[in-house]
Amino acid sequence: MKYRELGRTGLKCSEIGLGTWAFASQVYGSVAEQDALNAIAAAYDAGINFYDTAPLYGTKEADGVAEVILGKGVRENRDKVVISTKFGRNPTEGNAPNFHARRAMESVEASLLRLGTDYLDVLFFHSPFSASDIHDDVWGALIKLKQQGKVRFIGHSISMFADTQQMARDWAAERKIDVIQVVYSLMNREAAALIRDLGEQQVGIVARESLANGFLSGKVTRDTVFPKGHINSRYSKDEISERVEYVEALQPLVRNEIRTVPQAAMRWVLDQSGISLVLSGARNKQEILDCAASSDAQPYSTDELEFAQKIHHRDFQAA
Repeated sequence: MKYRELGRTGLKCSEIGLGTWAFASQVYGSVAEQDALNAIAAAYDAGINFYDTAPLYGTKEADGVAEVILGKGVRENRDKVVISTKFGRNPTEGNAPNFHARRAMESVEASLLRLGTDYLDVLFFHSPFSASDIHDDVWGALIKLKQQGKVRFIGHSISMFADTQQMARDWAAERKIDVIQVVYSLMNREAAALIRDLGEQQVGIVARESLANGFLSGKVTRDTVFPKGHINSRYSKDEISERVEYVEALQPLVRNEIRTVPQAAMRWVLDQSGISLVLSGARNKQEILDCAASSDAQPYSTDELEFAQKIHHRDFQAA
């Protein structure tokens, strides 16, 4: 495993990180807690030291189920890992946006308790959909949390990209945030200019959904039928076929020590300028080890990167 600095934070992070959305939300199907714990242990043994979670990764009955699992998984190695979580959306409240001072304070205290730690390395705004979601008093609360030592750095986890990228640009220019988390993959490259520009400002860039919600897993076929509740069940058969056809066109990127489509997908993101690390939403030990191998693979050549650019004709919808 290779490591990079997370922008200007000074945090040294593994090129591959483990995201925990799948551990609790069932967006990719149910995940047994022991499988999740085995994935965390395998990730740590493979050199992965960055772990991302959120209060939203829970159920209608309980916030932060994934935070609890992650806390169990890293408790013995807390001082050796980087933990990011988020605030502003909770499943017990229907995921409604709550970006204000009181919520920030309460959310951090609850996350610390669930994770079994006394500080968070990065606290992300969790997907505000517009500037009107943000209450001015939140910034004072975030400063207070940093002064208390409960939060080290502030970030913006971006969704509704076209509507909210300017928020990230403004906050970065004002040095209100040190990190962004953004969708970026071979199938969705709409954030490329933002990554370039904020990377030049030494903002840390965490790429997510880099396996395109499973379409870059190498397991989806034209005949795949996603069960009700799966994040991809919204797509028509024609849309699934179009996505699979595109993935098939990427096969030349699977070569030599890059043995699988997930490894190719991760390696491509790592080879893009400005990227600090790539999150894997692995559900088990095998999936995280597959993704982790991409860090040790040789970077793609200029010709291979040009090939990947040539066949990209549109950005497929993100989650």
